[in-house]
Amino acid sequence: MDSETAVNLRQIRRRIDEALLECGRPAGDAILVAVTKTFPADVISRAIAAGHQDFGENRVQEAEEKIPRLADAPRLRWHLVGHLQSNKARRAAELFDVIHSVDSVKLAQKLDRACLDLGKRLSVLIQVDLGQEESKSGVSRAMIRETVSALSGFKNLALNGLMTIPPFFEDPEDVRPFFTELRTLRDSLEAERPGCLGDRHLSMGMSHDFHIAIQEGATMVRIGTAIFGERGGG
Repeated sequence: MDSETAVNLRQIRRRIDEALLECGRPAGDAILVAVTKTFPADVISRAIAAGHQDFGENRVQEAEEKIPRLADAPRLRWHLVGHLQSNKARRAAELFDVIHSVDSVKLAQKLDRACLDLGKRLSVLIQVDLGQEESKSGVSRAMIRETVSALSGFKNLALNGLMTIPPFFEDPEDVRPFFTELRTLRDSLEAERPGCLGDRHLSMGMSHDFHIAIQEGATMVRIGTAIFGERGGG
């Protein structure tokens, strides 16, 4: 009998593919990052048993406890989706395959140096501050071009797109303008400097609004609550 986690994953994957097909995109065109914040390794193991490979953590300290315990699972990809303090950059570079939340050139410099020491090339996204909320970080609209230019010069980082965390609204339609703006920003940056954002990822959309994000071009959606329950957030 499938676990509740496996059932939820299957339902979310189906809803993601339905949203993709509705806007003319092929099934599988958006990566589901299962956000495991506050959930222990045994819960994550149920998702792994169901065939899932992409997992997101919010904090380096919490990830340090879980990722080594799941090291025997094949082909897992770990995404850091929460704020990264610069003093945790080296450990983050060691643990994660993708960092969604690069919010300064200073942080990128530390990640680049860490990756040089590790002999690793790390995929990163720039977190863009579109909601201008004090509780959230990110690069401002005014600084995004300068930041993209700087990150493009780091040999040990692969800049592969943009991420945003918009304000929360009860009605998901109210979030749409933020997703539209991130897509428009990506497209304008790519038009100005083709190839500057690598895989051109848009990491946006969570449990209650991912269908809107997909309609607006999301290639990565970060979902926790709808898979694991309320305790994990997402």
